[in-house]
Amino acid sequence: MIEVDGLSRSFGDIEAVRGVGFAVSRGEVFGFLGPNGAGKTTTINMLCTLLPPTAGRAAINGYDVVEDRSEVRRSIGLVFQQPTLDVTLTALQNLRFHAYAYGMPTGEREEQIRRLLTMVELWERRKDNVRDFSGGMRRRLEIARGLLHHPKVLFLDEPTLGLDPQTRRRTWEYLRELRDLHDLTIFLTTHYMDEADNCDRIAVIDHGGIVALDTPDRLKVAVGGDLVAITTTSPESAADEIRHRHQLSPTIDDHTVRFQVAGGEAFLPEFIQSFNHPVDAISVRRPTLDDVFLQLTGHQIRDDNGSIHAEKANRRRRRE
Repeated sequence: MIEVDGLSRSFGDIEAVRGVGFAVSRGEVFGFLGPNGAGKTTTINMLCTLLPPTAGRAAINGYDVVEDRSEVRRSIGLVFQQPTLDVTLTALQNLRFHAYAYGMPTGEREEQIRRLLTMVELWERRKDNVRDFSGGMRRRLEIARGLLHHPKVLFLDEPTLGLDPQTRRRTWEYLRELRDLHDLTIFLTTHYMDEADNCDRIAVIDHGGIVALDTPDRLKVAVGGDLVAITTTSPESAADEIRHRHQLSPTIDDHTVRFQVAGGEAFLPEFIQSFNHPVDAISVRRPTLDDVFLQLTGHQIRDDNGSIHAEKANRRRRRE
């Protein structure tokens, strides 16, 4: 459904996206995971024909994003990162305007509007002005609008940004229902780790390039075992003991020694019995996508203050 090969985009001397390539199957939920400024929105804008690529090619539903822009746009729905609803109109008027733009027949249009507003639990509010809607209600209406013309692919740029956890969870219930009912392909960008866990596959992107691409579970397994953290008053000598006795590679953060080991829960009882240093606290947990990102890139995904170059690229993109 989506084919991307060597896609790049530069803003002057800043390369915002660097030769990315991937393919997305019909009915797949595919995620781009990375911090702000990593190239996620630039990529989605190129795939949606809003931004021409500097190099490479991409096709949506068999249509080239440069040569067949109109066919691509008929094939996709798009929910932007920033709200784009007309708040002076009602929910019904917003959807009707979108339907007019896509030339939907009247009978089909009204039935599809009713169906989608019912699904996102806004039918009873259809005649209310959008200015009176909460952030979660507006996001649900935008998703309904993006699906109104029966797209093959739904693009979601940070779909639950700024929403509370309950609304985020309900939004994902809608999206999973849509995928199952209509075999819809969903492409989303996010920097929420728990949101990325909803994807069938994830492309981890940093500084404009894809650094890993796999299922969430396989990416976590690649981290290399459970994560153990031990707080002790003698972290240096404790790390030496762990390194030599167990052939592991611990790291030290203040008074905490951290290391990875397969089967952490089974490993700990015998480890504690033979450990020759005082232990103030100990924990073991499964790897998360945070750990995956840290291992792949060397920094936390929330280390999001952004370089000068990234901010320049963002400004230039907005101007264009």
